[in-house]
Amino acid sequence: MSTPTVLPAAALDGVDLTDPRRHAAQELGPVFARLRTEAPLAWHPAPAGAERGFWVVSRHADAVDVLRDTAGFSSARGNMLTTLLADGDSAGNRMLVVSDAPWHTELRAEMRKAFTPRALAEIGERIRATARRVVREAAARGAAGEPVDMADDIAAHIPLSAICDLLGVPERDRAFILRQTSVALGSHEPVPATLEARLAQAEILMFFAKLARRRGAGPALDAISLLARAEVGARRLSEDELVLNCYSLILGGDETTRLSMVGGVHALAQRPEQWRRLRDGEVGTEGAVEEILRWTSPLLHAGRTATRDVDLHGRTVAAGDVVSVWLGSANRDERVFTAPDTFDPGRTPNRHVTFAHGPHFCLGAHLARIELGALLDALRESVTEIEPAGPPSPVYSAFVSGPAHLPVVLRPGAPRGQAASFGSGRARGVRHARLTPPDRPDPA
Repeated sequence: MSTPTVLPAAALDGVDLTDPRRHAAQELGPVFARLRTEAPLAWHPAPAGAERGFWVVSRHADAVDVLRDTAGFSSARGNMLTTLLADGDSAGNRMLVVSDAPWHTELRAEMRKAFTPRALAEIGERIRATARRVVREAAARGAAGEPVDMADDIAAHIPLSAICDLLGVPERDRAFILRQTSVALGSHEPVPATLEARLAQAEILMFFAKLARRRGAGPALDAISLLARAEVGARRLSEDELVLNCYSLILGGDETTRLSMVGGVHALAQRPEQWRRLRDGEVGTEGAVEEILRWTSPLLHAGRTATRDVDLHGRTVAAGDVVSVWLGSANRDERVFTAPDTFDPGRTPNRHVTFAHGPHFCLGAHLARIELGALLDALRESVTEIEPAGPPSPVYSAFVSGPAHLPVVLRPGAPRGQAASFGSGRARGVRHARLTPPDRPDPA
């Protein structure tokens, strides 16, 4: 690792991007806007307690280039700054999201079998039923002016149910999984939660170790059984590898989608005119889903380690340097998005990088789109007004972002128009939702 002799960090304004409290308490959009203009490749000095600094990539084009160059930028040491600035991720080259080719390529091909259109279609029906049920229950309370917590009462049930269906997690264990995943990636309190997060991660790992041993390599088509039968590198996965990848699926499939749901409803509650456009059919569900994904950007950054010297913006990223790609900043890049700080459910095109890019494009992207679409359709069917009932409370994390809690009143009633149902080709004037393959970015 090299230490740059000139540090273009003035644009950071002294902000420590690894501090969860900073992300929760401060709107960092202006900081990233300045980075994109003045220092698109900025050196971030070593934060307190760390022995090394890291590079900050803030523009959309650079984010795409770094994320798809898996030969030049490795994921095997980890994809979170907290691990990359310490000893690296102990799951490197054992868990899909922190592995490199060829192992990553072979394991991804096996895991994709759980994300086939047929498997997701069956799960999608259950997702839509769950969304309709929880939204109708919330709207019934809203008829009396009673608020609900968008996070706990609605969003907590939809992605959790979907990913647990995918993994074959028994119904009785799902509340436990929800509690642990909420803590594992972030805290709802401003105090550091490192020990609590590690304990939650350990609980999840132990749970899946027990479940995998019970499940074995039987004929079931859930993701755990598929992983138990998978052969990667001419061998079966070890128990550790199986458990780590179940852990990755549950964290990636639950927490980030939940944060997008809550953040999306927050955006609509703050902008009644945009909710009206969606509710009355002026914009379709599919476009609103993509804008919510861009707007909320629940995964703050993707970390990589340079494997060779790379020149970018007249500077050299040396082999061994840590590079952080800030996805939310890329999703607000003025060079790609018109009026990027405007929430527009009708935005097109919408080339966001919320699901990353390249070989590590989110395996569950299409599932997340189904879940968000189901929520929006359920709201359109049962709710006329979304009223804020108090300020949101943030997640304290430097890796994920969004409201941990959001009180709202959902006023019931029949919508005045008809927008496109996500996944339905029968709506008037709106095209059928694309079945984007889950292993590649949206080509739009």
